[in-house]
Formats: sequence, C-alpha cells, structure tokens
Amino acid sequence: MSNAPDTPSLARQLFTMTWPMLFGVLSLMTFQLADSVFVGQLGRDPLAALGFTVPMQQLVSGMYVGLGIATTAIISRTLGQGDDLRAQRLGGLVITVGASLALLLCASVWLLQGPILNLLGAEAALRPVINQYWAPWLVSAWTGAMLYFGYSVCRSHGDTRLPGYLMIATSLLNIALDPLYIFVFDWGLPGAAWATITAFGIGALIIYPALLKRHWISFELRQLNLLNTLKQLNGIMAPAMVSQLMPPAAAMLATALVAGFGSAAVAAWGLGTRLEFFSIVVVLALTMSMPPMIGRMLGAGDIGQIRTLVRLAVRFVVAWQLAIGLIWVLASGLVAQLFTSDAEVQEVLGNYLVRVPLSYSGLGVCMLMVSVCNALGLSLRALLVSTLRLFVCFLPLLWVGARLGDLTGLMSGALLGNLLAGTMAYTFYRAGMAKLQRSVKA
Repeated sequence: MSNAPDTPSLARQLFTMTWPMLFGVLSLMTFQLADSVFVGQLGRDPLAALGFTVPMQQLVSGMYVGLGIATTAIISRTLGQGDDLRAQRLGGLVITVGASLALLLCASVWLLQGPILNLLGAEAALRPVINQYWAPWLVSAWTGAMLYFGYSVCRSHGDTRLPGYLMIATSLLNIALDPLYIFVFDWGLPGAAWATITAFGIGALIIYPALLKRHWISFELRQLNLLNTLKQLNGIMAPAMVSQLMPPAAAMLATALVAGFGSAAVAAWGLGTRLEFFSIVVVLALTMSMPPMIGRMLGAGDIGQIRTLVRLAVRFVVAWQLAIGLIWVLASGLVAQLFTSDAEVQEVLGNYLVRVPLSYSGLGVCMLMVSVCNALGLSLRALLVSTLRLFVCFLPLLWVGARLGDLTGLMSGALLGNLLAGTMAYTFYRAGMAKLQRSVKA
C-alpha cells in the first residue's frame, strides 16, 4: 500500500533529477549542430556525406537507447526491491551485452556499406568521401554507445548529475576539438568523427571508474540466471528499439507529403522540425529522469506514489508546452524573418508557427507516457502508443488536412494529430496502471 504522498517533496525530487538532463540534452543538440556548421565549411560533398550517416546513426542509437531504457527500468526496480548485489551484476551484464551488440552492429554496417549506400542512393562521386569518413564515424558511434550505457546505469541509481555534467563537458570538448581536428590538423571530414571519439572516450574514462568506485557495476555474472535475465532485458529492449526507429520513418513520410507543395514548404517544414526539437527539450529531459524514480517506486510496490508523480509531470508538461506554443505564435513573424530571408519560406514558416506548436502539449504527454510505460515494464503498451501516435493520429490527419486545406490544412492536421495522440497516450497509460494495480493487489 502507498503512504500518503508528499507532492511538494516529489516535485522537488523530480526537479533535482531533471535539470541536469535538461542541460545535458541541450548541450548534445548544440554539438551536433556545431558539427554540421564546421563540416559545411568544407563544401557540399562532405556535408552530403555527413547526411548519409544520419539513417545509420538512428539505427545504432535506436539499439543503445532501447537497451538504456531496459537498463533503467530493470535496475531501478531491483534497487526498489532492496537487492543491491543483483543490481550491480545487472549493470555489468548490460555493459557486456551492450558493448557486444554495438560492436556487432557497427561491424555489420561497415561490411555492408556498399549495399547500404546503394539503398540510400549515394552518388558514385560521393563514395570516396563517405568511405573515408565511415570507419572513424563507426568507432565514434561505438564509443558513444558505451558512454550512453554508463549514463543509463547512473540514472538507474538515481544519479542524473554525473551524466548531465558529462554530456555538457563532452559536448563542449567536441565543439572545441572540431576546428582543431578538421582545419588545423587538416583531417577534413574524418576529423569531426575523431573529435567525437576523443570527447566521448574521455567521458567513458571518467564514468566507468566512477561506476566501479561506487560499486554500481560488477562483472561476476555467474550468479545471475543469464537466460532469464537476458529475456527480461530483451522484453523491454526490443519494443523500445522499434519505438525509437519509427519516428525517423514517419518523418520521411511526412516530408514526402510536404514535398508535394514545393521546395519552400520543405524548407519551412525542416526549420519548424528543428525548432520543435528545442521546444520539447524539457520533455526529453523528463523522459530520462522519471524512469529511475518510477522503477524504484514500482520495486517497492508504491503504485499510489507513481500515480502522483505522473500526474504532477503531465500537468507540468501541458502547462509548459502550452506556454512555449503561445510564445512561438506571438513571435512567429519575427522568428520566420530571423531564420530565412526567402519571402515564400517566411510565409510558410510563419503559418507553421501559429499552428503546430500549439499541439506540443499533446506531443509532450505522448512522449512522457511512452517513457512511463517502459519504466513500468509495459513495453508493448509503450510500443503500441508510439505506433498509434505516428501511424493512426499524426500521419493520417496530416494527409486528410492536406487534401482538405492544402498546406494550411496539413499543418492543422499536425496540430490535431498531436493533441489526439496525447489524449490517446494518457488513456492507454491509465488503463495500463489500472491493470498493473490489480496484479499487485492479487
């Protein structure tokens, strides 16, 4: 049974867990943007070569984020049950499995790069530039995966400060090394990857000794029932991985719809999408900070406290994202002029900003509910919510809006789709919680 929840205390705890992740996520976005800026100075071909890594980067990151979600859910729940020794061994198992999976995936991408580039439609003239870049880039992808696994173990133990600080430090180091490696050492495009390897490698050399010192990982795995534990990990990881890979696929379909209205529409949609990433950064931080809290509460059987925490987070997200949306509406004309000098793109972007951002509250709730369901062990429900958001709510309403009202209708469809997705996601979460509470009582 739940004790009477102290809501102010929960709010403070949620804030303490979230703010380091907020600045960490912002710093990661900044360094990725800086990478593109520096590479862009090398010319069109290196920038295009960088673009061809994006789908593969999403594939690799989908794997390690999926395992990270499973890590946080299982270890935090084990800690909530008071079994610290098993939590240590689970941490060691996650590092071992993650390192092996990431290495296998990166090696497969390298060996299959010819067919992959054919599938992506890379021009023959770009192949030498891409081939020169992909080896160090894949090393950087593996290094980034290893660093992320360390972050996940930290978060599962309730420490978001160390991962947050390291995200900021490694991002700043990456930005500082980019011009040095790319231009001063004259390494060109591969220099961007080597800068990432250096920054992430230093981050790994900091976080793993810290994990060992705190006794949060142990590689004495013989005491674990490996088969059952791996099944448990995979039960959360596999749906989470699929969930991570669906947004890029949906984004491609949405862009194809927008492309029917011309290049100005595509340019404005792309700018609007990048603004969206920064608009929902608080939600992204909450999706990282809440799962370890929920996992511990679930391990302790405190369902009432989980309900209070989620209700608190949902109310905050709705109010916060509505405020962000209203700011974009009020500043739409100024923002459009700031980001582009093309009059047609300005008009479309202004149209976008007075509609789509008003739905960020629904989008935020939906993202939050996916994270919460994964933390509760309801991974298939989380996958279902992700699928319905994209392929039942968002894309169909985008298409219907385009048919009924052209580009303006398409953007109105995006608004309605996100709001419908948020309502649907919260309904699914409540049904899942009711089912979980019945199973706990039984």
